[in-house]
Amino acid sequence: MKRALYVALNEVRLYIRDKGDLAFGMLLPIVTFALMYGAFGGHTLFEATAPIVDEDGGPYAARLVAQLEAVPGIDIDRLTAAQADTRLERSDLQLVLYIPAGFSDALAAGEPAQLVFRQRGNGGQEGQILASIIRGVAGDIDREFRVHRQVAAGLAGAAVPADRIAVTVQELLDRERRQPAVAVAEEVVGGSPDFINQFLPGIVVMYVLFSLTLSARVIVEERKRGTLERLLTTRLSVGGLYFGKFMSSVFRGFIQTFILLGLSYIVFRFFTPVSFLAALVVAFVFAAAAAALGMIIASIARSEDGAAWIGVVFTMTMVMLGGTFFQVAEGSVLDTIGKISIITYGREALGTIIAGSGTLGDTVFQLTVLAGVAVVGLVISRLIFRAVPGGK
Repeated sequence: MKRALYVALNEVRLYIRDKGDLAFGMLLPIVTFALMYGAFGGHTLFEATAPIVDEDGGPYAARLVAQLEAVPGIDIDRLTAAQADTRLERSDLQLVLYIPAGFSDALAAGEPAQLVFRQRGNGGQEGQILASIIRGVAGDIDREFRVHRQVAAGLAGAAVPADRIAVTVQELLDRERRQPAVAVAEEVVGGSPDFINQFLPGIVVMYVLFSLTLSARVIVEERKRGTLERLLTTRLSVGGLYFGKFMSSVFRGFIQTFILLGLSYIVFRFFTPVSFLAALVVAFVFAAAAAALGMIIASIARSEDGAAWIGVVFTMTMVMLGGTFFQVAEGSVLDTIGKISIITYGREALGTIIAGSGTLGDTVFQLTVLAGVAVVGLVISRLIFRAVPGGK
């Protein structure tokens, strides 16, 4: 046992010193998550920049721009007419809002006023959404003007100052905007709007599985070169050698997950000390299951390239079935098929801890499955493991 642990610790020491392995095990998961986080923005809110040409410069044009800027996720890019025309011609922009001269004067006089959209083709998907938002804001302003006019017309015979009417109506409209009579509540069904909780657990366990299955290539290479055979000339037995290789994979996977979870804790701060320890327990059990599967690949592969291909195909299959990059509807066919993927159980258990929706006790089923995979994988891989080509 001591010799097996020495083999394991020596392999871990070499792993930590290997910058290439560390880059693959640490840098790639971080880069992957950062790219996805940047692409999705970390949330489900629509974000866009609204290019606007204000040729009016009046108070109502300024009011329209201010209300657009107050819409969550919308930024305003003020352009001149020449700049907008140039960018439209070069296809740098798909849609531009023009506020024509006389817009404010027409509204002040009670006359119809018109906004102009200039766009390339249909304006693109983002442009269509922007146009819809702008129409909504313009419609709100139009309704406010109608209310002002109707109230003023109804009080035409009363001795009420016009400015008093305007102030009172505006206060009532502002109150209605803050506390609408009909409110809208959002309920998420079949998915999570939280990007971190949705994708981070899957990305972490995916790279651990990928790293440990690809490490089978090293064992196959050492077998062909005779490194394993030379180790057997010491007091190390085949069983001790096997156990040392297995434990080195477990430690590597655990260290990799520990660092990734630690970085996640520093950046996102969603762990408590207790939940962090619970996540490490999940990480250790998952690393054991992944290491056992990696040992099976190392035992059946006949060449380094064969081990690499088996590892890649196996990992990608587990990743796709495990719902790493997309949410799988509960009860669907893919959800049923995904039960064969250890990614599913690692992702669910780690996700429960990260999201704070449960404790370690709520992951007993997932941990039991992973532990079962580790045990079965150990038995199978030990039965077929060979330290010498063609030997036992």
